[in-house]
Amino acid sequence: MKQILIDVTRRIQERSAATRGAYLRRVEAAIQRPRGSDRMGCANVAHAFAALPQNDKLRIVAERAPHIGVVTAYNDMLSAHQPYEGFPAVLRDEAHKRGATLQVAGGVPAMCDGVTQGLPGMELSLFSRDNIAMGTAVALTHDVFDAALLLGVCDKIVPGLLIGALHFGHLPCVFVPAGPMSSGLSNSDKAKVREQFAQGLVGRDELLAAESAAYHGAGTCTFYGTANSNQMLLEAMGLHVPGAAFVHPHAELREQLTREAVAHVLGITAKQRFTPIGRMVDERVIVNAMVALLATGGSTNHLIHWVAVARSAGVVIDWTDFSELSHAVPLLSRVYPNGAADVNQFQAAGGPGFVIRELLDAGYMHGDVATVSSSGTLHDYARLPHLDGANRVTWSPMPTASGDDKVVRTAAEPFSPTGGLKLLTGNLGRSVIKVSAVPETNHVIEAPARVFDSQEGLLNAFKAGELERDFVAVVRFQGPHANGMPELHKLTPPLGVLQGKGFRVALVTDGRMSGASGKVPAAIHLSPEALAGGPLGKVRDGDVIRLDAVAGTLEALVDAATWAARENAAITPEAEDTNAHGLGRELFGGMRRSARSAEEGAVTWL
Repeated sequence: MKQILIDVTRRIQERSAATRGAYLRRVEAAIQRPRGSDRMGCANVAHAFAALPQNDKLRIVAERAPHIGVVTAYNDMLSAHQPYEGFPAVLRDEAHKRGATLQVAGGVPAMCDGVTQGLPGMELSLFSRDNIAMGTAVALTHDVFDAALLLGVCDKIVPGLLIGALHFGHLPCVFVPAGPMSSGLSNSDKAKVREQFAQGLVGRDELLAAESAAYHGAGTCTFYGTANSNQMLLEAMGLHVPGAAFVHPHAELREQLTREAVAHVLGITAKQRFTPIGRMVDERVIVNAMVALLATGGSTNHLIHWVAVARSAGVVIDWTDFSELSHAVPLLSRVYPNGAADVNQFQAAGGPGFVIRELLDAGYMHGDVATVSSSGTLHDYARLPHLDGANRVTWSPMPTASGDDKVVRTAAEPFSPTGGLKLLTGNLGRSVIKVSAVPETNHVIEAPARVFDSQEGLLNAFKAGELERDFVAVVRFQGPHANGMPELHKLTPPLGVLQGKGFRVALVTDGRMSGASGKVPAAIHLSPEALAGGPLGKVRDGDVIRLDAVAGTLEALVDAATWAARENAAITPEAEDTNAHGLGRELFGGMRRSARSAEEGAVTWL
């Protein structure tokens, strides 16, 4: 095993000793209780199972058969979650076949960042994660279940479900994906049309036609953004049925993998293999997830989400941990925006199984962790699922060679010897940058600042032709406290246009970029945020900013005395009022006020 993996894991274990120990004591206390139907009063039991068929009541109460709770993010607004409509019936049927019972314990909200990009609704997006975690807790707090199945795919949904599940760490849990949509208009062609629209070269009709050709059916979007990064990380954590991540929703294999989720959760509920999620997700599993993210050039959003996930299990990680791993972990895949391929091509080339196999064999992952798979080892996730002649799922070894070395490579011949994420530090605070998709010629940008207090300000300046020059766009008051930390993905097309014209441009912000952030260098998640007194509030138009992704620095090149004497800019009363009202933003005021920093996972419950 690589020494960096050992060193970072040991440091996390030492840092987390008190919080992890306290967490495990609570988990073990919950495990020692009698089963739900034995522990509860008769009226409680009657209410819990009133709507079940009599045979199921008999199984649960008299026969003490395993009882599975399902938490689902189903809605038919999101393409990724629409396939879940029929999953409960399939899962219930499989549970009955295996002598168990199953109830849908509850549903959680699932919003689409693609729908809300650049709109007020995006200001609810980040905090929807903690809302989903609380919804998961509400569902499971009926406390009658022996195990749980979690149905969710997209950006905040999987982290929210996982945070919620880890607060019920005494339960064995399996996550059940739904798969990606089939390939449509390529992601690179879609991006070109967006840039053409930003320049006024095509109209709304052409843009809508391109977007509709890209997003055209059931399943997740096909680029390697946050949603698909979620699935990669769950595979690396051993929380899926092996190989389930990127099988199409309507493939015959998908239903059988869904049925296998029941078999797998019952397998880890049995006394001889009892594996509750709280015991399973330890420091090593969290590090494996971090490595998988870095090796695949995954979403920057997970530098927020997985900090929160880890904290839910009593594990404390920070961006320095990510950065040190990134210096050593090789980049093994190129999927849009880090390449031209989509996730279907990634899957065809070997997908998560190939990457996990390579990382394990090269010593970049902990292979001695528990998983939900049949043998309980991470090596099961380096195999390929398929159907045998009896329509049952079986797994075969992953091919030695990549199916397409333009998409996936071996650890011996990676795309890059280092991962795709960098930590930036300096007099502007701490931030991260995704460099795997940024041309090397743009890894260092030094230019005058143009300061905006909203993304609309930048867009308006672009439309007015005011940005035809080298500059660093500073977009502040976009952090968790200010307005819920929306993604600023709408800024990518205009900045990409300017970069394409030969201008040296970059973005510096205390907001987020999408998991699809790409070729424009962007120092994001800057902490502390401007509204919390962060130094981004000191920047003025014309200050020279140096973003150096090679050295890992982010500096305002202002003399120290001038910098120290400056007051922080204040958010305008109008912006403060707008951020707090409309489209339900009033209901999230408490979350904005209590949120931790981005590096602390922007959690609202600590």
